[in-house]
Amino acid sequence: MAVYKDYRLSSRAKALRKNMTPQENKLWYQFLRTYPLKIYKQRIIDSYIVDFYCAKAKLVIEIDGSQHYSQEGQEHDQRRSEALARYGIQVLRLSNREVNGEFDAVC
Repeated sequence: MAVYKDYRLSSRAKALRKNMTPQENKLWYQFLRTYPLKIYKQRIIDSYIVDFYCAKAKLVIEIDGSQHYSQEGQEHDQRRSEALARYGIQVLRLSNREVNGEFDAVC
């Protein structure tokens, strides 16, 4: 199944690429940018913008801040993961704390 992209999100995705969180920036520049498989930053999939996406592995990597741990945030993340799963995409969630304090294990 081809991945649908809501191109109305293009300007938002571009802005997010230019203004990554410190944890996204760290993971990108210290690991993912040179990873042997092509990984995209702030990629549009369906009506969502994911932090990182590897098409070959059908994998999304999400870096979660505190807003993801509220009831509303968890429900939104569940809907998002279900939508991505319809494309055969698996979601790997990492917390800001993991990226900051356990970087080698994250990599």
